[in-house]
Amino acid sequence: MQVWKDYIEQHKDRFLNELLDLLRIPSVSADSKYKEDVAKCAEAVKEHLLLAGCDIAEVCPTAGHPIVYGEKITDPSLPTVLVYGHYDVQPADPLELWTSGPFEPEIRDGKIYARGACDDKGQMFMHIKALEVMAKTGTLACNIKVMIEGEEEVGSSNLEQFLKDNKDRLKADVVLVSDTSMISMEHPSIETGLRGLAYMEVEVTGPNRDLHSGVYGGGVLNPINELCRMIASLHDENRHITVAGFYDKVAELSAAERQAINEAPFSQEDFNKDLGITQEAGEKGYTTLERTGIRPTLDVNGIWGGYTGEGAKTVLPSKAFAKISMRLVPNQVSTEISDLFAKHFTNIAAPGVQVKVTSHHGGEPVVTPTDSKAYQAAARAIETTFGKEPIPTRGGGSIPIIALFESILGLKTVLLGFGLDNDNIHSPNEKYDVFNYFKGIETIPYFHKYFAE
Repeated sequence: MQVWKDYIEQHKDRFLNELLDLLRIPSVSADSKYKEDVAKCAEAVKEHLLLAGCDIAEVCPTAGHPIVYGEKITDPSLPTVLVYGHYDVQPADPLELWTSGPFEPEIRDGKIYARGACDDKGQMFMHIKALEVMAKTGTLACNIKVMIEGEEEVGSSNLEQFLKDNKDRLKADVVLVSDTSMISMEHPSIETGLRGLAYMEVEVTGPNRDLHSGVYGGGVLNPINELCRMIASLHDENRHITVAGFYDKVAELSAAERQAINEAPFSQEDFNKDLGITQEAGEKGYTTLERTGIRPTLDVNGIWGGYTGEGAKTVLPSKAFAKISMRLVPNQVSTEISDLFAKHFTNIAAPGVQVKVTSHHGGEPVVTPTDSKAYQAAARAIETTFGKEPIPTRGGGSIPIIALFESILGLKTVLLGFGLDNDNIHSPNEKYDVFNYFKGIETIPYFHKYFAE
């Protein structure tokens, strides 16, 4: 609609500057030293909801970081869309790899560089601005409820209780989320599935204190050596995960379904070049698109122990640690996988070390239907603004709360993301294209229009 385009163009600079201000707030949920900044960001989101036209907006306390809730109810007889996003961000480390400050947003070559630019402040903020566009032009086709949380990056541990406590308040017809990516702006797509997650931390203890590696080396099992051996054994020569029972419930796709996935535009050469690698790798018998979308994985996210400072220290450490995440696919259950991993990892330890396995957080895999009214509305919205039909894809990431929306609220979710896989989310130099940001603001109102129709 021309009235939407005109409003966006009139307020374009403000829309961009408001996002940059939000990105300046270091709302890192994983680090307690940023607790006040997380709270400050929640207040900022509330104020933006009110300015956008919400009838009410409030910061709702939880046992952890707060949830921001707002709503714009135009007519109770209209469909209701529940918008979900998160204002918390990942830690910015390692800081030395950032070209500009992670919380000092810069625009270079049409891209916004900052922690949270894409995941998820930039994408979440598109919905607030789209709400403003519709509210200020008198074109709201649906009632809109907005729930923006501050703990997505640490597992959304308090959101489940919030959903249970507010089931009536959160009644809606569908959940709309922008926290995913497209293939490209030339090949728009909609993710129709997400992998689940089981996140673990392991601790291997050997001697009761750090030892001199000359005096004791060769006579005592080194926990770092043993941890490395154990981790290496978690995959076989075909990069198949060796945890006993890991694949027992994996839903295998048909040949036709696998073929459909591999028909999405993809260049292995460009993939390798973008990542600076000479050879792709993964589970034998599957393509890169399958490995990153429909197959479960196990990866070490961090490993430490001993001396890592400048210079040399000949120490045989008492302890070694690692953080390990497993991405899960339909029919796998995060708690079951966590238990299988803990049992397996404990069993493969050599005599002479003690093993402690801690489960941090998890989430269930989800698949969203492509024949629903909501999906068709999203596809039609993208076709309207991009000029071509979107390609359905499977996403490799995890949004643990999506499964809870269905189990607690009875709502299906549409994943209307505008990020790109190379936006460096969770990495240094995270970015989000200015074009994508405004394309999202332009497209979202059409979803509401077509969903209401």
